[in-house]
Amino acid sequence: MSTLKEVLRQKIEEHRPRTVRLLKEYGDVSLGEVTIAQAIGGARGIKCLVTDISYLDPYEGIRFRGKTIPETFEALPKVPGSDYPYVEGFWYMLLTGEVPTMEQTLEVVEDWKKRSTLPQYVKDVINALPEDSHPMVMFSSGILAMQRESVFAANYKAGKFNKMTCWEDMFEDANNLMAKLAPLGAYIYNKKYRNNEQIDPDPNLDMGGNFAHMIGQCDEYKDVARMYFILHSDHESGNVSAHTTHLVASALSDCYYAYSAGINGLAGPLHGLANEEVLRWTQNFMEKLGGEVPTKEQLEQALWDTLNSGQVIPGYGHAVLRKTDPRYTSQREYCLKTEGLKDYPLFKLVSMIFEVAPKVLQEHGKAKNPWPNVDAQSGVIQWYYGVTQYDFYTVLFG
Repeated sequence: MSTLKEVLRQKIEEHRPRTVRLLKEYGDVSLGEVTIAQAIGGARGIKCLVTDISYLDPYEGIRFRGKTIPETFEALPKVPGSDYPYVEGFWYMLLTGEVPTMEQTLEVVEDWKKRSTLPQYVKDVINALPEDSHPMVMFSSGILAMQRESVFAANYKAGKFNKMTCWEDMFEDANNLMAKLAPLGAYIYNKKYRNNEQIDPDPNLDMGGNFAHMIGQCDEYKDVARMYFILHSDHESGNVSAHTTHLVASALSDCYYAYSAGINGLAGPLHGLANEEVLRWTQNFMEKLGGEVPTKEQLEQALWDTLNSGQVIPGYGHAVLRKTDPRYTSQREYCLKTEGLKDYPLFKLVSMIFEVAPKVLQEHGKAKNPWPNVDAQSGVIQWYYGVTQYDFYTVLFG
């Protein structure tokens, strides 16, 4: 048994009595009232989920297992020669709540390599789809196609379901799926945007590094992938995609059904497509300004013109946050320390909007949160490295 699975087993056994006691002694405690507006408005603000993985503080931003984003990046074992952690080590932390050692991290790295081969039938499914299919359709279809390999579903069908041990089947399915997501995403990217020129994985690389390698990217982009996958991993489990996976899995659907459903929710314009829309707006905004980085005075007037015309400033505001999204800050810091990127005109415009927009939005008075969210930055980094296919950005999120 792997170290991760054994540690998780201990955590689950320790946690169960707490849950039993909570239900027995406090099961009738009310968590608050629900208004008609909340019911009609998609359950916004209703306390109806239990999660230990992350917590979204309005003023600190996301905490993963109690750690802020800077604390998370600092604590996790780093890929040699990189400032960024292994995604596999982050997976260990999300599941257990413990920061893994380098040895424990590398055990997950090696385990995922063994599980990462993308079956030929998955490629056949993707190849059978119309050429103009959205990459998220391909991504969701590829995930769903692998359901035939579900350990959870097979054992349930065989009459081996046990509610005390079924987490082990879900654990196997989840690791099998996570290990194949990067190869699946890379296969789709190469098929749609690189004339189907597929690149075999490098057995010496981690998940993030291998994704960059398999889509023909430079070494710098390996850190972009590691950073991006961690920053977009979870956001209190209550957003559309995360909530959908919980809901579908509650019917004892296996993780292939559940994750595919979550990916479908992620594809919506009000969720995962937001980063694409922000980048389009920023590029169009720059074009209206003559294609040059404006002065702060010119930018301020342009932002006022945008608001006065009834439009919004995409990438600014958040349903919960009341400060700059730390996921935005992490990406901004990456840009500022990366030669070439820090002087990239599109980034300079995004950076100037960050300096000017909050003041304008505060004076405008209608935005509850005048600060940037994660989407205000992420598309610019992708564009700089040549990942200029808007449609693919949500696959990166997934």
